[in-house]
Amino acid sequence: MNDDDPHEEIEGLEAQIDELAAKIESCRKFILAGRVAVAGGAVAFIAMLAGAIRSDPSVMAAAVVAALGGIVVAGSNRSTAKEATHELAAAESKRAALIGQMDLRLVPDQDGLS
Repeated sequence: MNDDDPHEEIEGLEAQIDELAAKIESCRKFILAGRVAVAGGAVAFIAMLAGAIRSDPSVMAAAVVAALGGIVVAGSNRSTAKEATHELAAAESKRAALIGQMDLRLVPDQDGLS
């Protein structure tokens, strides 16, 4: 890339920023799904202990699997989202620095409107 003209690097950073934003949003959805699985597993387990549903080993196993699986999914995606957030901040900072180095001119308002 040309050091005198950072346009291409800025375009690449903007594409990276868009990808990271999409990754973070995807992680948020998986975190929510994990929380729902934990809550569902916990409710099923408590309902079974309280006698609201029949005590069955397969129901107990499904409740435990849902709760533990939800914890794993939420935790994994939380750490991935945190990493992507740090990468996003770095890319935005680098983009801002490149834009700050450019010799930009203010275009006058020709219509008299602000």
